[in-house]
Amino acid sequence: MQESGMFKRAALLVLLCVSIAGWSSCGSTSSHYVYATSVNQVLAFREDPHSGVLTPVPGSPFATGNGARSAVLAPAKKFVYVANAGDNDISLFTVSSSGALSEVTPRTTTNGTPVFLAIDPAGAYLYVATTSPSNSISVFSISSSSGALTAVGSPFPIGVSATGMELTPSGNFLFVASAGAPGLVSVFAVKAGVLSVVAQNTVGTNPVGLATDSGGSFLYVTNSLDNSISSFSIGASGALTQLSSFADLSTVPLALVVDPSGKYLYVANTGSNNITGYTLSSGALTVLSTSPFGGISSPSSIAVDPNGRYLLVGSQSSAGIAVYRLDASNGTLSSPVTYSSGSSVTSIVVTD
Repeated sequence: MQESGMFKRAALLVLLCVSIAGWSSCGSTSSHYVYATSVNQVLAFREDPHSGVLTPVPGSPFATGNGARSAVLAPAKKFVYVANAGDNDISLFTVSSSGALSEVTPRTTTNGTPVFLAIDPAGAYLYVATTSPSNSISVFSISSSSGALTAVGSPFPIGVSATGMELTPSGNFLFVASAGAPGLVSVFAVKAGVLSVVAQNTVGTNPVGLATDSGGSFLYVTNSLDNSISSFSIGASGALTQLSSFADLSTVPLALVVDPSGKYLYVANTGSNNITGYTLSSGALTVLSTSPFGGISSPSSIAVDPNGRYLLVGSQSSAGIAVYRLDASNGTLSSPVTYSSGSSVTSIVVTD
């Protein structure tokens, strides 16, 4: 009888996992932390893994320098870095067990206006795209114990202002977008923090958002002024082969993200105040029949939690973060729950 009872409980657990598979999975149930840059601060939230509810971390928001533009999280969840575009420097924060941030000073000065950050998967190097007066990529090594930054060589000139930047999950290739008609995506091979040029590829007008799949096989680019998305396959050398240029059904696409399963792509459309969803197959895009998804004005930043259960979208006009529940069976997003940010959101990162 005891064995039968144990069997029934095990069967019930399996049934429960199956019944909710359309919404989530029976994977990690640990809390995630969400960090969002907003003007001169970082907002910090604890995300409930079951409901997606965001609860402010004690002490949030945390002050940064002027014009906080971009944030990245070190893989070990020990450090957060923020690009302060108004001060031409980088803030380093240590992360406590509760998700609270403590800034470590002095800040690291950059050779221009820092606009985008990327960190390699080992947490060994930080890449900083700067604009005026220096259109370049600066590379810093990261102390594993303190998070302190040390410049690696001289800034690498790129000749044009960066409008977006993405590092492959392997950390082997860095992609940098620059404005124009057509725009460009420059490809750099990366080894021990040293950059070397691989190629340049033309895309649509004014590319902004860049995203790769978790396997680093495909790159997706939003072209904000001709309302399209370019997709590329990524070769072994980092060279890009264009697969398609897909006309987005909405206007001014900016940020985009691929979900952890690699099945879905979501695009934040600032002009049309919505999110477009696509299914992915070998780099090809097919718009979801339930797309687009509303509930937010002027979305400009986007992230998905590591379990692929919730999509988080920041607004640049309504001073809020919208949390959508993601149906893993078909990619559909629920009506969002919105949380106040006090001012426009410029970037969002979520811990694993």
